[in-house]
This record gives sequence, C-alpha cells and structure tokens, in this order.
Amino acid sequence: MSALAKQTPAVRIAACVVGVVGSLIVYGILQERIMTRPYGVESEYFKYSVFLVLSNRILSASLAAVILTYTRGAVQPVAPLYKYAIVSGSNVVATTCQYEALRYVSFPVQTLGKCAKMIPVMIWGFFINQRRYNWSDYLIATCVTVGCTIFALYGSVTHKHSASGSNTSAKGGALMLGYLGFDGFTSTFQDKLFKGYQMETYNQMLWVNACSASVSLLWLLSDSAFGKALEFIARHPAVLKDIMVLSLSAMFGQLCILYTIREFGALLFATIMTTRQLLSILLSCALFLHPLTAQQWFGTALVFGSLYGQVYLKNFNKPQTT
Repeated sequence: MSALAKQTPAVRIAACVVGVVGSLIVYGILQERIMTRPYGVESEYFKYSVFLVLSNRILSASLAAVILTYTRGAVQPVAPLYKYAIVSGSNVVATTCQYEALRYVSFPVQTLGKCAKMIPVMIWGFFINQRRYNWSDYLIATCVTVGCTIFALYGSVTHKHSASGSNTSAKGGALMLGYLGFDGFTSTFQDKLFKGYQMETYNQMLWVNACSASVSLLWLLSDSAFGKALEFIARHPAVLKDIMVLSLSAMFGQLCILYTIREFGALLFATIMTTRQLLSILLSCALFLHPLTAQQWFGTALVFGSLYGQVYLKNFNKPQTT
C-alpha cells in the first residue's frame, strides 16, 4: 500500500473502489458457485460450509500476523481471549448461516436480505452500547425492510436447484434471520471491543480470525465433516481452486476495506459497499439466470435508494470545517 500512498487522491479512491468492489464481487460469485453448483460427472454438491469459514479465517489470521510482525505491532491479545471468542463464535455462526442460506434461496435474495441488517444492528446497539438513533435511521431501516419484504413476496425466492415449497423458503428465511441476528451482534460487539481497549485493527483481525478458525475446526471435527470435506476435495480437485480463490478474495477484500476506512472514512466505504451489493445482484442475475419480476426490481430500487439516501444524509448532516 506504500506505493499507493504516493498517488493523487483520485487515483487512490479509484483503487479503493476497484479493490473493494472487485474482490467482493469475486467472493460473491465463488460463494454461489461452491454452494449451489454441482462438481464432477456425478453432479455432487459441496455441503461443508463451515470448511469455507475455516479456510477464510486461517488465511486472514495469517495475513494479520504477517502485517503485525512487519509493522512491529502488538501480536499478543490486548483484550481477554474470551471476548475475542465471543466475537468469533457469533461470526462463525453468521457466516455459516450466510453460506447455508444459498442452498435454499437465490443469491439476489440473500444479498438483498443482508441489507436489512440495520434493524438488528440498531437493536444490539441499544442493548450493548446504549446507543440512541435519530428519525432518519428508523425511516431508512423501515424502507429497507419494506423493500426486502416486497422482493421476497413477489417472485421466486428459492434457488432453482433447491426443492421448491414453503418448507424450503422457511429454511432459507430462518437461516437469513440467523445471519442478520448474529452478524448484527458481531459488528456491535466488535465496536465495543475497539472502544474498550487500545487495540490495533490488525490485532483484532488476528485474534478474532484465529479464534474463528479454532471454533470452525472444532465444529467440523465434532461431526466428522472435516474428513468428509477433504474426501470431497480429493474426489473433485476443482473445488479446492474455488475455495482458495474465495479465501484470497475475502482476505484481499478485508485489506481494501481497512485501507478505505482508514484513508477516506466510513462515508465513502458505505457508498462503495452499497454499489458492490447492487452490482453483485445484477451480475448474479446475468451469470446464474435469476429472473426478477417488476415488483422485485421495485423492491431492489427501494432498498438501494434508501441506502444511498442514508449516505447522502450522513454527508449532509456532517459538520462542515472551515
């Protein structure tokens, strides 16, 4: 990133946009490919979502350790290990729910549903950090939720390779609710962790990912899924390439996100992430042939219009320096 620091702000912003959007779109495509498309002539599906979490977390923890060693940052845990473990446990459950949901709902439904995490974040923020919100936050959260509801009610929400029916939709919906609840807790507790301790970003990245890798490994070993995942990879080596690209894109995405927030703030990052989610839906519809109804397009427009409106309001209400 040192060479990038010498460039003009416009070049650096463009690099951030390309880095964040590019890496996370690749991550989304590979996520859908691994969880919803068969491998080999036997058309066998990869069912070990926790193994994906394990590979992602090992790579990210290794990267954080290398960066801390290179910068001579604090490698030892700053907070008690059980606090890292709380974040890790909820993060593993949230990510697993996210992957598993793709077996029951389409990628556009999953991606748009993730936009609704404002409400659980606000609820957790109130209970954990005693945070208060203004009217615009409630209005935007309501509009996003209404948009997601319209998207789910009008048109097919299940993945075309999953069994159809209300039971399948209910499973997908339950997994998405699990993702929203645990992911909202994860981000809120991470915020509390940062404020409660003098902690570097990469220190938290190291220990949260290391604990997440440990939780994932124990989970896999508890039901013999680790050995089954390795057997699947041995039968279908192509999945190993997909898993590695998935993990590398997630790791590179984390780096780009941290750099963007540090250099340009949360406002630009929020705009980039909203754009990335919209592009991911459009690309998934094109690559994996997910037809959307007119009502679903309206729901999508309502969600992303609300999110872009949130970015504008934050910028409008930001105190101007002279």
